[in-house]
Amino acid sequence: MAASGRIRWVSACAVISGTILILSVGIGAGGAIPNVPVPQIDGTWWQVAGNPIDHKYATKKQEPVDFAVWQAADGSWQLWSCIRGTTAGGKGGLTRFFYRWEGKRLTDPNWTHMGIAMEADPSLGETPGGLQAPHVVRLDDTWHLFYGDWVNICHATSTDGKSFTRVVQPNGKTGMFSEGPAVNTRDIMLLPHDGRWYAYYTCHPNNQGMVCLRTTADFRTWSDSTVVAFGGQASTGPWSAECPHVVKLRDHSFYLFRTQSYGNPEKGDIRKRGPAKTSIYHSTDPAMFGINQDERYLLCTLPVAAPEIILHEGRYYIAASTAASPPA
Repeated sequence: MAASGRIRWVSACAVISGTILILSVGIGAGGAIPNVPVPQIDGTWWQVAGNPIDHKYATKKQEPVDFAVWQAADGSWQLWSCIRGTTAGGKGGLTRFFYRWEGKRLTDPNWTHMGIAMEADPSLGETPGGLQAPHVVRLDDTWHLFYGDWVNICHATSTDGKSFTRVVQPNGKTGMFSEGPAVNTRDIMLLPHDGRWYAYYTCHPNNQGMVCLRTTADFRTWSDSTVVAFGGQASTGPWSAECPHVVKLRDHSFYLFRTQSYGNPEKGDIRKRGPAKTSIYHSTDPAMFGINQDERYLLCTLPVAAPEIILHEGRYYIAASTAASPPA
């Protein structure tokens, strides 16, 4: 419950570097930008999922990371997460695949383990063990899954919100677009606005992290990319623009959540970057959240990683990653 005088904005979920949790969040008035509400965590998280060991690629150093949460056709809740640090992809592979959980209600704890949901398909041009950061949107009676294959952004569809079929491009591969072979185009999410879908994602050319944007009307033809967030207090390091997630609260009020640190290195963060931290920016233009100097846009930071905002029955929820925990 938000504190007295605050506008309720979010209730929340949290995911995985080891655990998925759910919690409540409120929005307070004021902050770094006058008259713009600021998100504030205001509740107790509850665990939805953990670090699964019941799969053929399990290792002691594996970690669940980027994830997606959505509701399927039968009303159940689906959670897919990238699991890294496994043996997926074989020798020389990149260790990643998607694992799936299912819950009856969004607010239920400890969702059911459903096993491996998807692995990379090298025959379609995907990097062995390279699957990253699933994201799902529903359009009419079709669920659209977007994900990274380490180099490209790819697409799959479903009629029930559970079983997905890859969309193969005219060249016989799944990759739709990329910022280049060595910059790790990944972490895509899509937001509908003004008759188009705004696709936000990250990459790190020249070892510098940035949030990019492309738009589409049909998931087939995409605009050229533009940079919408770079530098500022989050820095220009390769991991400074992780897991971008944009929320539209009103017609011209957009919030960008940009993770710059995944978790506590003492609890297993393989990149040794300190406590979880996500910077939140506000803009009236969905194509700009600050380049180099972000003072006009920066609202605050929250001690979470890889957050995803979920709107369900008139309430907002936020899912985010906790610090890594041992496989269980």
